[in-house]
Amino acid sequence: MKRRKFIQNAALGSVGATLGATLVACADTDKKTAIALEDQTDKQYPVVIATWDVKNATAAAWQSLQEGKSALQAVIDGCGVEEANAEGQSVGIGGLPDREGRVTLDACVMNEHGNYGAVLCMENIKHPIAVAKMVMEDTPHVILAGVGAEEFAVSQGFERENLLTEASRSGWENWKKTAQYKPIINIENHDTIGMLAMDKDGTISGGCTTSGLAFKMAGRVGDSAVIGSGLFVDNEVGACTATGLGEEVLKTVGSYLVVELMRQGKTPDEACKEAVMRIVNKSKNYKDFQVGYIAMNKKGETGAYSIHNGFVATTFRSGENTTETPGFYNTL
Repeated sequence: MKRRKFIQNAALGSVGATLGATLVACADTDKKTAIALEDQTDKQYPVVIATWDVKNATAAAWQSLQEGKSALQAVIDGCGVEEANAEGQSVGIGGLPDREGRVTLDACVMNEHGNYGAVLCMENIKHPIAVAKMVMEDTPHVILAGVGAEEFAVSQGFERENLLTEASRSGWENWKKTAQYKPIINIENHDTIGMLAMDKDGTISGGCTTSGLAFKMAGRVGDSAVIGSGLFVDNEVGACTATGLGEEVLKTVGSYLVVELMRQGKTPDEACKEAVMRIVNKSKNYKDFQVGYIAMNKKGETGAYSIHNGFVATTFRSGENTTETPGFYNTL
């Protein structure tokens, strides 16, 4: 082939390649635009979801979102309602004590940036989830425990108060007569208030608060305040929080697992179910304890699943505050 002919062919090929690349680029742009429009059409937020029947808590979180507060602050406000509820014996004031008669609280938060704060085995402070937020924002650490957590809370303006109510004291006195230690499925000796919120911009945050297993050994810490187990948030994918027997959630890093399954394309329901089934398949004693997960993905779609019937989740969306029973593996 002569040089001139070769150059002409090359030039024509170059034009074709350029045109082809331009068409591909336009197609990619159109595809991305279509996906973006689809995401906007399918979005289901703002939304709040929490473990158990806690409509007062989800209502408070929803109100915070309506006032323009961040998803994280909405979670703090919502969980704070249950922490202040002395009749609830699983979180905050009125929580059932350990076997020494001390009410010790665990809580954690995660925000949209992946920042995390937690308190473990903290006594005498009613709102551990608010303290956890301050640990995240106002200290160089992510976890404070025991006396150190309590002293930090007091330094930030929280007041010490006796968290052991007469009802919880009575329960502890009755327990001491036999001192038998066994989790009871769906009874408030091992449940947790976990909450996830997404604001109008699609920003996700979450929190988890508990007084832990009733009549536990002193110093016991469950999953609730441990990142990746009781709570995990990835603002690019979604979030998950857990309730139930914390030891089983810890051993499977449950909330992180749910988020990673959603990253792979599973729906929140599907991801929660697979995480539960991993516990069921690994534990021969699954009939003796409960674990439940709630989750939301980046579109604001929510889901939940538990080992046994009896677990419920509360969702506030589009002005409606509803409590429903999700799917479960075993009928009690």
